[in-house]
Amino acid sequence: MPKVGLVLSGCGVNDGSEIHEAVITMLELDKAGAEMVLMAPNIDQLHVINHATGEEMDDSRNVLIESARISRGNIEDIAGVTSDNLDALIFPGGFGVSKNLSDYAMSGMECSVNPDVLRLSREVHNDQKPIGVICIAPAIMANILAGDTELTIGFDEQTAADIDAMGAKHVLCPVDEIVIDKEKKVVSTPAYMEAKSIKEAASGIEKLVAEILSMIK
Repeated sequence: MPKVGLVLSGCGVNDGSEIHEAVITMLELDKAGAEMVLMAPNIDQLHVINHATGEEMDDSRNVLIESARISRGNIEDIAGVTSDNLDALIFPGGFGVSKNLSDYAMSGMECSVNPDVLRLSREVHNDQKPIGVICIAPAIMANILAGDTELTIGFDEQTAADIDAMGAKHVLCPVDEIVIDKEKKVVSTPAYMEAKSIKEAASGIEKLVAEILSMIK
């Protein structure tokens, strides 16, 4: 049974993980019989957004604790996870990727990535295990891997330009397709960077999960 790590970044599209993307990924992994290792960094969120109004709240929340909402309590601190524990790694999207796992939302192409996210991603990559990145997550993978890694976020010009500027290579891609860098073993799909419905988001994520599982040795 393959063991796939899922890196969460909170709970909610505007300040954490995109819940639909995370759950669709989990559903596809479960349907395929994969074991999941759900994880998040034990850090404070950048901020908390009221998802009913879009306004920032005077509140403080922890990324690990909020991520546990999606995983139904089954969550690990990413600091304790190594490549030895995994056969592959997948990042759902959501603004938490660019606000909590990194500071891409604030710093763009000059962004830095959470040290444990950086460490684990590079461990998995150096062990030649596959990595899947969904929605905005390819932007931080461009920072982590660079080196002409082929990635997609769909058609957003600014983010595509940032990916190229960070040393990776952006590839245009519709919502229902994936971009596969066979050499780097990295798979990406636009999901809600382009999706207008949960069905559209699912179409690419299903293909991404299938491709990641096919890459596991």
